[in-house]
Amino acid sequence: MDKKNKKDNNLLTALKGLIIGGTMLVPGVSGGSMAMILGIYDRLISSVSSFMKNKKENLIFLVIFSMGGILGILLFANPLLQLIERYPMPMMYFFIGAVAGGVPLIVRQSGAKKLTWRIAGYVVLGLIAVLALGLLPPDLFSAENSTGVTGFLLLLVAGFVTAAALVLPGVSVSYLLLILGLYDRTMNAISTLHLPFLLPLGIGLVLGIVLITRALERALESHPHPSYFIILGFLLGSVFEIFPGIPQGILLPVCILTFAAGFSAIFFLSRMETKKEGAVGK
Repeated sequence: MDKKNKKDNNLLTALKGLIIGGTMLVPGVSGGSMAMILGIYDRLISSVSSFMKNKKENLIFLVIFSMGGILGILLFANPLLQLIERYPMPMMYFFIGAVAGGVPLIVRQSGAKKLTWRIAGYVVLGLIAVLALGLLPPDLFSAENSTGVTGFLLLLVAGFVTAAALVLPGVSVSYLLLILGLYDRTMNAISTLHLPFLLPLGIGLVLGIVLITRALERALESHPHPSYFIILGFLLGSVFEIFPGIPQGILLPVCILTFAAGFSAIFFLSRMETKKEGAVGK
């Protein structure tokens, strides 16, 4: 790859990190979902799970992506949250449009040539998996269960489950922590640096990221059809989480416009990704 292509790839990686960082704090929007619909998900997974195979290249990629993500959080997270607070329905339709705009890229990455009943089944399986998270008992990780060895092990498991939300598209970390009843306690522990709580949670998180990314990389390489379409089901499940209802009156054309804007933005980036892959392949 020549210097120009490398520079273009680095700029595109930073731009995608910027978008993911800016949106990952939005309730109901997961970083994994945005990475998938932007076409950078596979690269992130392989860079983490196979880091030692090409340390220099993976490190450069992760640093560029992380810098873009941090900049996105600093620049866009707060304005986006304020927009959502003032215009909740149009903004949610923007994100739903973004998910829809990323679907063609996911289907293309899966290598599927036509829709079959088996593929539809994979999508439904992923959708059910996300919706089933709401059935988790809300008091499983309550303060009453968080003492001694039992508490340590429960927080270890909670960290592992949180890693799944961090790595897998379709579920936001904040949403999962709310379901587990750990959101307020985690925020308080971070603000006060309460290590007895953060340490087991962090160990479970790191362990989960390493193990899950390795399993995902193998699944995406060995079984692309089920893997990509189950992930597509995850994404559709996340739409249920943020769906604000049917707009009425003046909100209807506004939401149609914001949906179209979200779809167009991601679809355009997907086309850039396709052109980049075509240039690399030549």
